[in-house]
Amino acid sequence: MRLILLVPVALLCGALAACGSAGVGAGIGVPIGNSGITLGVGGGTGGLNVGVSTGVGPVGVGVGVNQSGQVYTGAGVGAGVPIGNTGATAGVGVGTGTVIYDPKQHLAPPASGEKSP
Repeated sequence: MRLILLVPVALLCGALAACGSAGVGAGIGVPIGNSGITLGVGGGTGGLNVGVSTGVGPVGVGVGVNQSGQVYTGAGVGAGVPIGNTGATAGVGVGTGTVIYDPKQHLAPPASGEKSP
């Protein structure tokens, strides 16, 4: 298991609260075999979230869902260093994210006989 303390995770958390905002947080990522895909759980100023991410070198992308049911996607760049022989990694980075589905913004279809705006 890898411990990931990256600002891109934090920025994604912040993006959950409002598109384009920044935040601080931490997460835990567990690599899925040798696939290059990581399943993660994080928390920060934007709340709790779970997601799946992948990356090449310092660049990563991911998709996740937060405690409010918002689905988001994000990308970031960062660098990490191993912490002793623990298998854990700590690092910093920058990133951006956007909400692609918000259940609170989901409009119900108009009732029969009503005109939509």
